Amino acid sequence: MNRPFILVVEDDKPIRKLITTTLETQGYRYHTAETGGASIIEAVSRQPDLMILDLGLPDMDGVDIIKKVRTWSNLPIIVVSARSEDRDKIEALDAGADDYLTKPFSVEELLARLRVSLRRIRYDSDKLLKDASSFINGPLKIDYAAGCVWLDEEEIHLTPSEYRLLCLLAKNVGKVLTHNYILHEIWGNHPYDVSALRVFMATLRKKIEKTSSQLRYIQTHIGIGYRMLQVGDDS
Repeated sequence: MNRPFILVVEDDKPIRKLITTTLETQGYRYHTAETGGASIIEAVSRQPDLMILDLGLPDMDGVDIIKKVRTWSNLPIIVVSARSEDRDKIEALDAGADDYLTKPFSVEELLARLRVSLRRIRYDSDKLLKDASSFINGPLKIDYAAGCVWLDEEEIHLTPSEYRLLCLLAKNVGKVLTHNYILHEIWGNHPYDVSALRVFMATLRKKIEKTSSQLRYIQTHIGIGYRMLQVGDDS
C-alpha cells in the first residue's frame, strides 16, 4: 500500500529540511516547492494527498495559493506559518485551509496534525460509501459519492471544511447541533474554537443561501449551535 504523498511548500531551507526529514523518517513520500507558482504547478501535476504550506513565500502570499487551489481541488492544506495573529489564522482558514500551525512548532505536533487530516480523509471516504448516495432539501442537493453540491441545479464549490459542515448538518437535518459537537465531529481533538466555527459557517451560508431573504437552510441558536432546516420549516 502506497504511503501518503505530501507536497511541502516552504522557502526557508532549514525549516523545509526539518519538515522533509520528519516526513522521511515516518515513511511519507514528499515533494518540495519553494515558490507559490511552483506549488500550484506541482499540486496540479503530482496530485498530492496533502499540502503543507508556508504563507510567506517570495512570489505570492500563501492565502492566495489556498484560494487558487480551492477553485479546482479539495486537497487538504495544513498551513505552517510564523504569523500568529488570530486575524491571519482566520483569513487562511476562511480561504480554505484545513489546519493552521504556528512557527516555531514541534515535529510531534506537525505529525499529529498530519495524521488527523489523513485519518479524516479516510473516514470521510469510508463513511460516504456507507451512507445514502445523495441528500435533497429543496433546490439543494448533495451527491455524497461524488463529493459535489448543487443549488438550483448549479454546482457550487465548497472548501473541505465547508463540505464536511454541510454534510454533518444534512445528516442531522432538523436537529440542533451544539458548537462542541460540531467542533468534535469535524475536527476532533483540535484547538479550533467557536469563533473559527462561526467563520466557516458564515462562508458556507454565503454559498448555499444566495437568496437568503427567501430561503434559509442554516438556523443559528445563539450560544448553543446550529440546525439545518427542512425547506419551508422556520420553527
